[in-house]
Amino acid sequence: MTTSPFLGELIGTMVLLLLGNGVVANVVLKQTKGNSSGWIVITAGWAFAVTIGVFVAKAFGSVDAHLNPAVTVAFAVATDDYSHVLPYISAQLIGAFLGATLVWLQYLPHWATTPDPFDKLACFGTGPAIRSLGANFFSEALGTLVLILGLAGISSKNLGELAIGVGPYLVGVLVWSLGLSLGGTTGYAINPARDFGPRLAHTVLPVSGKGSSDWAYAWIPVAGPLAGALLGGLLIRWYAL
Repeated sequence: MTTSPFLGELIGTMVLLLLGNGVVANVVLKQTKGNSSGWIVITAGWAFAVTIGVFVAKAFGSVDAHLNPAVTVAFAVATDDYSHVLPYISAQLIGAFLGATLVWLQYLPHWATTPDPFDKLACFGTGPAIRSLGANFFSEALGTLVLILGLAGISSKNLGELAIGVGPYLVGVLVWSLGLSLGGTTGYAINPARDFGPRLAHTVLPVSGKGSSDWAYAWIPVAGPLAGALLGGLLIRWYAL
């Protein structure tokens, strides 16, 4: 079988969500080995998930390895090339749904032992520490803007060529920094596929004892990152980063 950018984005995003939401499940669900191990573990797990996801995406054919509709939109705006937007985002959404489904299967016995439906939802979609939609939107937009500018900095021609294979590790460090510094408000979705695909999985899967999928909040981790991505893409374009 041949590799392709579509397949790379799909498989890479699936691995990203399997490992990323997997670490949330390990920390949040009851009777796991990692139960209650905390925010540092979650942010580190997500950073490593991004690094591995990027490597997998590249191996399966996506040179760009965006894994994130916000990144795809930002660089489409920056380059005025929109040819990848539809295929990449479609692949990312499918991959995110599949990754979340694998998390459900991996932790299958633990859903029934976890009484709080909000803990179960946290293993799929994001939610705010304090629900204030304006502030939540700003948090997601700002976090995504920093993500886009950080990615532009890592790949900037002004810094010269990176050693082969270093880039994905730097992207992981960037996401780790975002989680530690800015993630405490909304759980730093900074990726519409990362939230929408798993939230849809939470809705349709027979998760034991689940509650609401909180679709009333779901537009924030989609619209906020896209707003930050648009601004980031324009900044990259204006300053030729």
